[in-house]
Amino acid sequence: MKILSLATIRKKTTDIARIINAPRDLLPTFGSTRDFGNPHIEVDKKNYHYVVVERGIEWERSTTQNLNELLYWIFNDVTFQMACDYEVKNRVNNQDFRRELFRKQLEFMKNINSDFSKKLEEEIREILKNHPFNDNR
Repeated sequence: MKILSLATIRKKTTDIARIINAPRDLLPTFGSTRDFGNPHIEVDKKNYHYVVVERGIEWERSTTQNLNELLYWIFNDVTFQMACDYEVKNRVNNQDFRRELFRKQLEFMKNINSDFSKKLEEEIREILKNHPFNDNR
């Protein structure tokens, strides 16, 4: 599988971000870190890397050769933050906040890619198996 350049990945990321009107500051950087828990993308001859650095320490590094997997990681984080922001502004009393958060994140992901939304839906199902909704808190 051919590994694309950082510039190409940046363009693809920016194009997808426009679909959901993602704020620029939620997008990762490319080639270098912004630090403070903000993700960045690295590329080598064989792999794409999704890297999170906090206070100069690498906290997370996910590696793949699959561009769609990388894009899923990027937009899973971006849409989660967007959905959190939306939920806070549209909170429903006596309802588990995750109901609206998950609904909105799935909506964003479906607008990007139906496979992304299906994958996210499965991840949410797993979360809810162990931690079901708890309304009326």
